[in-house]
Amino acid sequence: MNAYFLKKGVLFAVFFLVLSVIHGLCQETEFTKAEIEREVQKYISEKSTNGIFPFRDPVSYQELSLVYEKVRMVRSLAGYGYFATVQFHDSSDASKPYELDFWWKPKGTQLLLMDIRVYKFPKREGDKWVLQTRNPIPWWWLPSTEHPGEYEQKRAWEVKAAIHEYIAQKMKEGGGVFYLKDPKTGKNIPLEFVDIHNPVRRIPGKEYFACTDFREKGDPEKFYDIDFWFDEKSGKLIVKDVKIHKEPIKEGDRWIQVERYSFEKDKPVAVP
Repeated sequence: MNAYFLKKGVLFAVFFLVLSVIHGLCQETEFTKAEIEREVQKYISEKSTNGIFPFRDPVSYQELSLVYEKVRMVRSLAGYGYFATVQFHDSSDASKPYELDFWWKPKGTQLLLMDIRVYKFPKREGDKWVLQTRNPIPWWWLPSTEHPGEYEQKRAWEVKAAIHEYIAQKMKEGGGVFYLKDPKTGKNIPLEFVDIHNPVRRIPGKEYFACTDFREKGDPEKFYDIDFWFDEKSGKLIVKDVKIHKEPIKEGDRWIQVERYSFEKDKPVAVP
């Protein structure tokens, strides 16, 4: 009998030890500002050649040649990760400034780079360059004072964050490409993420959705308008469906977008 209880005790101990390890792995590791800065600097150094950091702006599709200056600031957003705003200048003109945001997310004890976005770009004013904020600004700049769960309904930035994270994960799985199966042709379309539209919308009493822009890989003029639809389960936004809203059709020597579906009875409303 004693041996039986001893064996049971050992099994319970092992069980709780396993649970403790799993719980520890699931916990989001907290990183310091200095650690984020080191990760940014390491990434930039690894991607740079002769001190020049190449970056393809996903919005303008312009290939930038940048020189790193410093990490201006690091911010965190609980549940969403860390956001480092980094100062650069153009490699051919040191007076031409840029600011890029690096979005990092913890996974266990590691940091994963989710995306890089141009936050501010140079604009000529007289005989000098000045920084101008790109609009729409990245969603991580929007929740300055509010926090997830404060509102009965989700805020627009939370919907954008859910879309962006979903896209970033799929692009990692696809080696930097977002593959979308076209229900009309059955083919997997290789896409590159451009941006999320404003505003985010919701059909009253139903789900949230938002439109996004993608380019077909290898053809920067060939744009798709993709809609992401969400279910809200247990307070968490889950991607329910991904639909092609508008597809590119060749008209003469240019691509135009043609709508595949539209709304009839449902009247979407903008989400603040």
